[in-house]
Amino acid sequence: MSHPSTDLQHRQLIDRLHAERCSCVIGNGGQTRLFRERGVADLYRLLTEEPALLDGAFVADKVVGKGAAALMILGGVKEVYADTISTPALELLTARGVRTTYALEVPHIVDRTQTDWCPVEKLCRDCHTAEECLEPIRDFIEHIRPTS
Repeated sequence: MSHPSTDLQHRQLIDRLHAERCSCVIGNGGQTRLFRERGVADLYRLLTEEPALLDGAFVADKVVGKGAAALMILGGVKEVYADTISTPALELLTARGVRTTYALEVPHIVDRTQTDWCPVEKLCRDCHTAEECLEPIRDFIEHIRPTS
């Protein structure tokens, strides 16, 4: 059953994703947050530091690869919209019952130079569950994060 007010709210979040040039917009319980980091850094930080924001949330994202999908699942995201989603990400979300809509499905996400697979997509390629993806993502994030 469709909920018109919810659908309208989701449409508004998707519109903000594009209008404000965000990488990701998250709506949950009347709270809206905009994110601009590339890759999975924002989602990983939310999962580890502010998990309540993800639990039951609607996420509008520019690009959803398998790693991002895994983090959304682990955070309890209820619904996802992606401009571009990889087939492995879509399969992971669908298998966990996350309602997912998208503009474009691709076999895999490519890196920023368009010459290879996205590094996180590659790390998660052989993982079968969202839980299996977490450790390689954590290692990747900790490796790329500048030390202070």
